[in-house]
Amino acid sequence: MDRPKLWTKDFIMVSTANFLLFCSFYMLMVTLAIYAIEEFHASKSEAGIASGIFVLGAVLVRPIAGRLMDTVGKRKILIFGLALFLVMMLLYFPIHSLPLLLLIRLIHGFAFGISQTATGTIAADIIPLERRGEGMGYYATSMNLAMAIGPFVGLFLSQHFDGRTIFVVTSVLSLVALAASLFLQVPKTEMPAGNQPTAKGLHLRDFFEKTTVPIGILAAICGFVYSSILTYLSAYAEEINLVEAASFFFTMYALFLLLSRPFTGRLFDTKGENLVMYPSLVLYAAGLLLLSQAQTGISLLIAGAAIGVGMGTIQSSAQTISVNEAPRHRIGLATSTFFVFYDFGIGVGPFLLGSILPFSSFRGLYLGMAVIALLCLYVYYAVHGKKAAARRSRENSVEEISG
Repeated sequence: MDRPKLWTKDFIMVSTANFLLFCSFYMLMVTLAIYAIEEFHASKSEAGIASGIFVLGAVLVRPIAGRLMDTVGKRKILIFGLALFLVMMLLYFPIHSLPLLLLIRLIHGFAFGISQTATGTIAADIIPLERRGEGMGYYATSMNLAMAIGPFVGLFLSQHFDGRTIFVVTSVLSLVALAASLFLQVPKTEMPAGNQPTAKGLHLRDFFEKTTVPIGILAAICGFVYSSILTYLSAYAEEINLVEAASFFFTMYALFLLLSRPFTGRLFDTKGENLVMYPSLVLYAAGLLLLSQAQTGISLLIAGAAIGVGMGTIQSSAQTISVNEAPRHRIGLATSTFFVFYDFGIGVGPFLLGSILPFSSFRGLYLGMAVIALLCLYVYYAVHGKKAAARRSRENSVEEISG
């Protein structure tokens, strides 16, 4: 029996739009603070706010975007989000004050949250159910590749060209992402009878998908741990004299994650999520442990490879689980709920870890993160693994009886 086709025109288009969206995001994240300091003479704390308020905007708008997709439609929400993202990008050019920059960054974060929630929902919707683990893995790779390429290109442009050149490049990327979305054909999802949204009042279930909350808790913890790498890797590398090797950390992260995708995705679909999630959590913890003890550039890069395969697979697999557990007509809410938890973990991490660092070395910090990642084995077992194992056992029993 032939497997249903995965690499359709629509899947390639939505993955491309998502890749370009995240490239723009990461290019701005690594350069905006420097731009604010040089252009508006902002303090380091103000520059940090200019960078971080974008993520706050994305988190705040996700539940609303998830709800609107069920009523307005996924394609319309995506086109609106990407159009707003492009408009906000163009508004960076004329602004000449820090308060206006902060306002633009907040609204830009709204646009990013809307667009990324829509791309994730559309991807889950157009991927054949039998290949959802594999497909969501490849879709998530668009984010992981952007994580490696975006910061590199952003820093290169900021070092060799005028400060506003970065806005020219990201505007072009945003325009291409919008153009790609216009060619998308998204299947309509029928709302089951009795599940129509009520007109009287607003309820929590209108903005969050309850079936996503358990796996969302795991995503928040893993995101919290990962924030230690995003925030403090550069400072740690400088402390241990491995700055040059650290510049290739995310390249190794993306490369090995990309190489592992064909195997992890198919394993998820054929053998179940537990056979993917447990080893990935162990690999994530092992990579963090190696990072905490790194003495050479090689060990730092091996840590990047292990963390890439581990964390990258955890993120895409957990997102797939959130979609699989939700009713089909609430996939949009499941996607937005998942990323609210994930973004919250990444967003709160720098604040909490920054308060811990005065009492701990960087090595101690990453050793602690390795322990938390290892404890996530039990968290996963409690929130989903146990149920998944029981379901898999029932399915195997039915197959044996049928055979």
